[in-house]
Amino acid sequence: MSITAANFPYLAGSPAVSKTRSSVSPDLDTPTDLDTADVAKVSAALNALLADAFALYLKTKNFHWHISGRHFRDYHLLLDEQSDQIFATTDVLAERVRKIGGNTIRSIGNIAKLQTIKDNDEKFVPPREMLRELMNDNKKVAAAMRKAHKVCDDAEDVASASVLENFIDETERRTWFLFEATRQEGGNEA
Repeated sequence: MSITAANFPYLAGSPAVSKTRSSVSPDLDTPTDLDTADVAKVSAALNALLADAFALYLKTKNFHWHISGRHFRDYHLLLDEQSDQIFATTDVLAERVRKIGGNTIRSIGNIAKLQTIKDNDEKFVPPREMLRELMNDNKKVAAAMRKAHKVCDDAEDVASASVLENFIDETERRTWFLFEATRQEGGNEA
């Protein structure tokens, strides 16, 4: 699979797609045995995930701070735990990019250009809607991770693929917990 706007539409016009190792500062040019084109592809895929991780982290924290209602304590703690887990992925993803000789995202503006997770700036969101939105966002992140995993596999970047396998499992667990928290009593629908 190639990193193109067709396969990763959120990367259309992104400098991360067209970057080559020659665009890396000589002072930051980490030695690697990966092909230059593969470094660019894997870096683009991981940077897109990194942007979404920051966006999902902030949205999860936002909902954690603004949750209300009779399940306040349970939801507040759940979202705090999930936001910590999401934030923990950011350093690992960024360091994978650097380990293979790529450039990472550098600013909030860069995140905004790459993120596919939509912000939620509403003044009030009912608790179940918060959880449903986060559940769907986590499903979207898991799907993007699977696509990025394929890019890593194609580049024979076993280490990045391995990291993503663990992150996919964590993301699926978050999705599951959010699904269960939104279910109606006695029903199987969220």
